[in-house]
Amino acid sequence: HWLALGWRDIRRCPLLSLTHGAVLALFGALLFVLFSNRFWLLAGAFSGFMVVAPVLASGLYAVSRSLALRGSASFADVSATWLRFSDEHGKRDTRLVRFGLLLALAGTGWVLTSAALITLFAPHSIDRPADFLRHVLLARGDLLFEFWLLLGGVLAAPVFASSVVAMPLLLDRPVRVLDAVLTSWRVVLENPLPMAVWAALILLLTLAGFATALVGLVLVVPLLGHASWHAYRDLVVPAGGTADGVGAPPGLASVRAEQPVR
Repeated sequence: HWLALGWRDIRRCPLLSLTHGAVLALFGALLFVLFSNRFWLLAGAFSGFMVVAPVLASGLYAVSRSLALRGSASFADVSATWLRFSDEHGKRDTRLVRFGLLLALAGTGWVLTSAALITLFAPHSIDRPADFLRHVLLARGDLLFEFWLLLGGVLAAPVFASSVVAMPLLLDRPVRVLDAVLTSWRVVLENPLPMAVWAALILLLTLAGFATALVGLVLVVPLLGHASWHAYRDLVVPAGGTADGVGAPPGLASVRAEQPVR
């Protein structure tokens, strides 16, 4: 349902949506060029993409929000999101920046952890993708790849729970960062199976984008970004109301956002 709504937003605003995907695909290509001979670092960087994805999709949330409110969106909506340092009353507002920095810190921590794990325990130097395939992924009698995946999952799970609706919530309403994170955790705890399926879909679609030499990210990034906005709208009850997702999927337990910033 959320992916279908995300696809609808892409069709309504293709230039803005696909531009986001193209920029991130080009950034990934730049990383590959810079670190192609240091795959022990590149593997962590690409997997760390999953951690900071909610920040990178902020502009897409703004596009979906504008489409819902006004029926149209522009680059001004995106730039206002990235450059918004005050609220509608002129008071300083750095919530998106602070939360973005926290996710960036988590992503950096995983990149360094991944690099250390691979360089310390791989039987040979991992400089190229072929080295990673031969000595980590396909190595017999060595559980390094399984442990790498397990550790990544253990570290990614709390980040996903903290951010699955937090970033769009911060964009949409004047709530504190901590309250947005707590609301995100409540969403996951009250909807464990749908959220597990959603996390798996995000992972599979992102891997598909990587597997197509990053070209698929041009479409995958906006699709997941717009869909994540609609997930938030279905999962978090509007202030003083009920879930307003039209035709929301059955079986979801919407939660009420925490108290707004005073």
